[in-house]
Amino acid sequence: MQADDARYLKRKYKGGSLDVHPTEKALVVQYEVEATILGETGDPMLGERKECQKIIRLKSLNSNTDIASLARKVVEECRLISPSRLPEVEQLLFYLQNRKKSAEKKEKKQIKPRDLTPFEGMELDEEANINSIDDYVELLYEDIPEKIRGATLILHLARNPDNLEELLQNETALGALARVLREDWKQSVDLATTIIYVFFCFSSFSQFHGLITHYKIGALCMSIIEHELKRYDLWQDELQKKKKADILSNLKKEYEKALKKYHGLLTKQEQLLRVALYLLLNLSEDTRTELKMRNKNIVHLLVKTLDRDSEELLVLVVSFLKKLSIFLENKNDMAEIDTVEKLAKLVPCEHEDLLNVTLRLLLNLSFDTGLCSKMVHADLLPKLTSLLGKIPAGRQIAMCILYHISMDDRFKSMFAYTDCIPQVMKMLFDCGEERFDAELISFCINLAANKRNAQIMCEGNGLKMLMKRALKLKDPLMMKMIRNISQHDGPFKNLFIDYVGDLAAQIGLKEEEEFVIECLGTLSNLTIPDLDWELVLKEYNLVPYLKDHLKPGSAEDDLILEVVIMIGTVSMDDSCAVMLAKSGIIPALIELLNAQQEDDEFVCQIVYVFYQMVFHQATRDVIIKETQAPAYLIDLMHDKNAEIRKVCDNTLDIIAEYDVEWGKKIQSEKFRWHNSQWLEMVENRQMDEAEPFMYGDDGEPFLQNGDILERPDLFYSADGIIPADGAISPEFFTDFQNGDLLGPQGFPSSSLTDGYGQTGVTPARPATAYGFRPDEQFYYGYTASW
Repeated sequence: MQADDARYLKRKYKGGSLDVHPTEKALVVQYEVEATILGETGDPMLGERKECQKIIRLKSLNSNTDIASLARKVVEECRLISPSRLPEVEQLLFYLQNRKKSAEKKEKKQIKPRDLTPFEGMELDEEANINSIDDYVELLYEDIPEKIRGATLILHLARNPDNLEELLQNETALGALARVLREDWKQSVDLATTIIYVFFCFSSFSQFHGLITHYKIGALCMSIIEHELKRYDLWQDELQKKKKADILSNLKKEYEKALKKYHGLLTKQEQLLRVALYLLLNLSEDTRTELKMRNKNIVHLLVKTLDRDSEELLVLVVSFLKKLSIFLENKNDMAEIDTVEKLAKLVPCEHEDLLNVTLRLLLNLSFDTGLCSKMVHADLLPKLTSLLGKIPAGRQIAMCILYHISMDDRFKSMFAYTDCIPQVMKMLFDCGEERFDAELISFCINLAANKRNAQIMCEGNGLKMLMKRALKLKDPLMMKMIRNISQHDGPFKNLFIDYVGDLAAQIGLKEEEEFVIECLGTLSNLTIPDLDWELVLKEYNLVPYLKDHLKPGSAEDDLILEVVIMIGTVSMDDSCAVMLAKSGIIPALIELLNAQQEDDEFVCQIVYVFYQMVFHQATRDVIIKETQAPAYLIDLMHDKNAEIRKVCDNTLDIIAEYDVEWGKKIQSEKFRWHNSQWLEMVENRQMDEAEPFMYGDDGEPFLQNGDILERPDLFYSADGIIPADGAISPEFFTDFQNGDLLGPQGFPSSSLTDGYGQTGVTPARPATAYGFRPDEQFYYGYTASW
């Protein structure tokens, strides 16, 4: 067909089905358009049919609307609906009028971040046609109203994915849209919104991202967003000025007029921000593009937008921040500004999608301890606690955030002032015989590491229920929680006396090793004076088990370590210490010390066992006279680990007090170490070097190597150490045997000093070689939410 032959274009509309819109107050009209090109003679030359639909929005429809009148108006104004279908229109309108509002509200809440809904101004009185694209492009060269119309027609085409490939080939149209946006976006918000929406349709498909990059739409959107946020601040300032002026003049009209205008501008601006941010969110799929956005301060722009009230806009902004937060640099940018404080205002909220995405962003940020601290100071702790009883999805994420907060010892005690502990205890007991969620039990383990929290957990039948559940299910994590509770001193520790037999019974059985470790750890924490450990060891025949599991390689190191700690606890009892000594446990400990000498944890706990045993006559004689334990302790006296040095020093002080020979060796070693540099210099000095300070007047050296310890004047005279005048023998504890410096039962008093002039105080049991209990805090790994 030649172009000159075509003279007329004939359109024929044929009405189709009529139905209600699924979410909006609107009717959906399906119809068919048949376009026919006629020649000069009026004969059809080319024809085409297309299925279309029209949405008739009924904004005025409410419970008081006259359905019959509204139906007649709809039929009169819409030529696609035949007058004969008036009863059908009335029936559909009646249905819309009575459709439950709760359903509408629910639909509103289910708006997802990527469901960009049509906005006001997109309506047209004609159907866009891909064949008329050149006409629409020509409108982009006219005034602003025509530009808006042309861009809107192109947008209607772009919203159909089938048209995108064809539009992609039309460089003239895309170039014109990009030019108009770049030149005129400040003149019309509607124009900018419509054109960005066109490019947003392309951004929904990764293969078209190159097109958007080519026209630099992303950078332009960043500039537009920044400009609009500044305009928002100016509007706020002007509104406040008018409000103050109206208050002074007792007139509200000007302020109300300005407020109405402000709300209109705000609605259009939020539409623009929403479509621009959606486009950027789609482009950020490429991490290189995301890095460019970060360099242009995208995080600060998004956080600033969190002050808005539009839930749809907030869902988008928080979703974008969540995506960015998985990278350290973006997370650090969020930490520098008040991101957490603004997010805290969104928790809780009625919009389920907004609440869910906000919690997920907070979860990503909670991996940073500094941001965790900000969450606590922003009063998020009680807010998150209140969500534990809400919907399962929100509860699970809130639990993870609270878990991260509970990892910090500074904040553990704060949970006691909320209703968090009763809630999590109820959740534990509601699980029945099912396995607990890892997040729940991990959170409880952390909470139990605080004394006040543990006390609340034990209130009523709390401990009884926990113990019953743990012993029934043989759950090592629940037993770890009980173990953490047992480590705190206080009246509630005596509650464990009733369960010593149950715990001891688990040790001899063929139970899962992790469970036995926690049972041993719990028993080891029970330093209760009224507890008869001798009876427990005999009743459950634990001594052979403890001895057998001291052999290197007999079990996992964690289990062997707990056995050592258990021995340290029961050794506080004199009769138990004697029983253990007779069983040959002391040589087994020395053998284990040789095997694990590189492990500070083992060394510290084994030395602590020796410390407990030297308090008792029977075990002290075995250690001093029948083993080389004191020699090992002397070697460890200067260990690099402070905890080991502390326990060694106190153990050696007691040994030196009761054995003169070992006392001299200990004294000599302390002197040698304390003056090691000077002694090394003396020993290495060649005798032929005529140093004046090394020789006397007769040419003889002052000291021979073997004479050093025979000169009491070389000792420091400070805080009870041998005076310089040599009036007291340098033997370490020999002259203290008169009992003047001994406390009750012949133990050293608090005034007893060691070889460094420091007071030798009987130490508390070492938590570990590193100063903390390994079970005090339970870590459960998460990955950042995507």
